[in-house]
Amino acid sequence: MTAPDPHRRHCLIGLAAAGLVRPALAAPADLYRRGNDADPGTLDPHRASTVAEARILRDLYEGLLTDDNEGRVIPGVAEVWTVSEDGLTYTFTLRATARWSNGDPVVADDFVFALSRLLDPATGAKYAEMLYPVRGARAVNRGEAAPDTLAVTASSPRTLVIVLTQPTPYFLELLTHFVALPVHPATVRRWGDAFTRSENLVSNGAYRLRDTVPNDRIVLDRNPHFHAAASVAIPRVAFLPTPDLATAVRRYAGGEIDSLADLPGDQMAFLRQRFGDQVVLGPALGLYALVFDLRRPPFDDVRVRRALSLVIDREFLAERLWGGTMQPAYSLCPPGLDNYRAPPELEGRHALPIDREDEARALLAAAGYGPGGKSLTVGYRFNTGDNNRNTAVAIAEMWRGLGVATRFTYTDAKTHFAYLRDGRPFDVARLSWVADYADPQNFLFLLQGENDTLNPGHYANSAYDALMRNAAAESDLAHRADLLFRAETLALADLPWIPILHTRSKALVSPRLEGYRPNLRNVAPTRFLKLRA
Repeated sequence: MTAPDPHRRHCLIGLAAAGLVRPALAAPADLYRRGNDADPGTLDPHRASTVAEARILRDLYEGLLTDDNEGRVIPGVAEVWTVSEDGLTYTFTLRATARWSNGDPVVADDFVFALSRLLDPATGAKYAEMLYPVRGARAVNRGEAAPDTLAVTASSPRTLVIVLTQPTPYFLELLTHFVALPVHPATVRRWGDAFTRSENLVSNGAYRLRDTVPNDRIVLDRNPHFHAAASVAIPRVAFLPTPDLATAVRRYAGGEIDSLADLPGDQMAFLRQRFGDQVVLGPALGLYALVFDLRRPPFDDVRVRRALSLVIDREFLAERLWGGTMQPAYSLCPPGLDNYRAPPELEGRHALPIDREDEARALLAAAGYGPGGKSLTVGYRFNTGDNNRNTAVAIAEMWRGLGVATRFTYTDAKTHFAYLRDGRPFDVARLSWVADYADPQNFLFLLQGENDTLNPGHYANSAYDALMRNAAAESDLAHRADLLFRAETLALADLPWIPILHTRSKALVSPRLEGYRPNLRNVAPTRFLKLRA
């Protein structure tokens, strides 16, 4: 399939700049209209896998720990906790005032139920591996042990004990992730997969589900049973899917949306001029990459993968297409992670472009492609959106200089990521990853051979897996960092993923919204925001 016309967005944004948009209805004083990247694939926290889903789940549910609007880890359902001297046993005391949206108390057994459900192979959780630091989690998730062998126990209704296999420096931060959210046991048992429907869902966060209209909106109301309901200033929030950023900007300009979580990168100069300090840039820990399906020749040949990587002008993409809102990426891990050092980088970063192109041609020729050899066509799969489309077109043009043809396949985000999670075949696919916790393990675990759901290219290297296992068992943080550095170095040599860009957060925030704070975690729970009258 051919890519849609990338110039159409200029007309759309130009109309907004000229004021030729439909008049906006007056903004409801009690409704926050929140632009979201995509329509969620699920509201089941144990089956979720995208940032768009995480934003909604963060409002609906509260874990043992949670995030504030500055990205800090703060108490959630657990008001206090202790950690044993050996770093293995965590004991959490739950709030007496924690309630589900139907008024039921939130008790420790609810977390036992939820974490056991997450790790049950029948659940099909995409992120189950994140809980593998918990003793017994791996065996339960692989069907090798019964769920009741998981080292998560309720010693009383308000006391939860979690025992780890080895010390895990990021464990408390991990508990803010949606994998660790509770679900209401009685509702799940009664309704099964239908427990997420608006008429069934019972949640324990600052908001409860009011209504869902696929591809249009998801509306949440303030949860009157939430333990901090008195401090939740916004009564209602509507999450509006905004995969077409040009249209989203037009709607924002017309007063129909109060905030956008993403912006068209090549329009940043115009957006800053048009909206001034309503354009908010911030730090982030994320990776934008291209993934190869290593089951499909010739992408199982590292020479082909390296050739395609060498000619990508990351500086052009970051500055010209993304308007300086991204950084060129020559490593999988972005800079700034805890418990690490400066990450290793791809070879050839500092070579002249002409030298990189010559090396790429030589690699393709050695693999049997180019003049006198076979022609190479790459199928490039991505989820729709201006930034992704423009990036795909630009990279295809760079590959064209090597004589490589590119064909595009593009779908909405929900379909794209489901396709990859289900292990379907592809040549090259766009993938992004935003850190769930600020540790290199959260990027490098994606490439472990046992990670069936988050490793769509099916990379498997026993030496890499051994380094990751050794790092997981290492309590000395400096030695652990060395092991992770060696693992990343090996992955960059094998190049199952091409790192393209490291992300920054970019948002449009209406003057009527207060409390938005850009932060490294790129989180903004609605409970900490306010609407001006």
